[in-house]
Amino acid sequence: MDVSSFTIAALATAPAAGAVGILRLSGPDALDVGRMLAPGVPAQPTPRHAYLAAFVDAEGRALDEGLFLYFRAPQSFTGEDVVELQAHGSPRLLRLLLARALEDSRVRHAAPGEFTRRAFLNGRMDLTRAEAVADLVAADSEAAVRAAAAGLSGVLSARVQALETPLRALHADMEGVLSFPDEAEGADADVAERVATLRGQAEALLAEAGRGRLVRRGARVALFGPVNAGKSTLFNRLVGESRALVDDEPGTTRDVLEARAEWDGLAVTLFDTAGLREAPGRIEALGIARTRELLAGVDLAVLVLPPGGTEAEAEAWLREAGDTPVLTVDGKCDVADARGLSRRRVSGLTGEGVDALRADMLGLLWGGGTPSAVALVSERHADALRRAAEALKSAEQASRVSTLEVVSGEVGLALEALGEVSGTVVSEALLDAIFQRFCIGK
Repeated sequence: MDVSSFTIAALATAPAAGAVGILRLSGPDALDVGRMLAPGVPAQPTPRHAYLAAFVDAEGRALDEGLFLYFRAPQSFTGEDVVELQAHGSPRLLRLLLARALEDSRVRHAAPGEFTRRAFLNGRMDLTRAEAVADLVAADSEAAVRAAAAGLSGVLSARVQALETPLRALHADMEGVLSFPDEAEGADADVAERVATLRGQAEALLAEAGRGRLVRRGARVALFGPVNAGKSTLFNRLVGESRALVDDEPGTTRDVLEARAEWDGLAVTLFDTAGLREAPGRIEALGIARTRELLAGVDLAVLVLPPGGTEAEAEAWLREAGDTPVLTVDGKCDVADARGLSRRRVSGLTGEGVDALRADMLGLLWGGGTPSAVALVSERHADALRRAAEALKSAEQASRVSTLEVVSGEVGLALEALGEVSGTVVSEALLDAIFQRFCIGK
């Protein structure tokens, strides 16, 4: 039996005491089962109308009084008949109502994300919008909330479709020439130009995907540099509270400290690292080793130099960061002049230059625009978009030196990759992996 023939049930609110708790039903028997729990509701309730109803147990004894809402297929979230019972938010009461619904043989408990999965399978939303539902639930910063909302409204979907539609037309033209060369003569005359244009669009979309990934997971920024440069004082100032110990003795920070902040809506995790110096103590040496490991995995490193640090010294410290982007500043500007150097001067103690430093950091992290202006992008999306861009790059190269069959093959690979984002090319295993991360009841 097709699993969609079952009606599914789950609690749509958190399992904790609250003002309101919601039991959600979706499927062909949702109305019958809902009326079993709320027998006072009319046999043919008005869709999208809230009924005040008594919720009863198997013996007909009242358990609670709340609202009964019916959404008739296909005008519902899932595209199926949906019923929601809005009761008082007692976890025990809600479990009783759910257990009563599951006693019906036509009903089973919903799997994680199954309501949204049914919405996707029934054509109520594409895969990018379906995933944005989970992103919105999990969003932990203002930028993530706004970006998830943009994804839910179809921003990412529209961008992908704007590339997928002309790409599909190009692929169809090339396949037509290959299959029917006489009838489709001349249809491949501008293949090279079309491929080049689409490649540019794919790379622009991939660049935006990088910003969407940054919003999803938040930015990671490490302060590093020599000992006694003012890193911990600056760290505390950036975080907005005293998280790191501060002392005049060099090497106070022995391990990596971590704190979270939110700047212009973007979640930022800051790391205060052990100062780097020659011949440290054994414990301090372990902290330095962790610093070097951390620098390889952050989005941005801020090199904090002590008063009087020279350009030659700065170059030596920059090598510690490897390929990680670095912003260099002179710390402790409240106790010494910068000796004519052009680097930004900051003081964690007085706050001088800190707001400008924060703006510089956001500029380097974001590269222009605002974090809320994009849709969130998962690692899965980013990988698929990368493969699409690489396939189109290969297609552009092949259009100059190889056959039309090769070009068409690469364009086909790009289409498959984009289809993984939009959901036009998707396997059951992939759907399982995507919706497994959803909460039950969504």
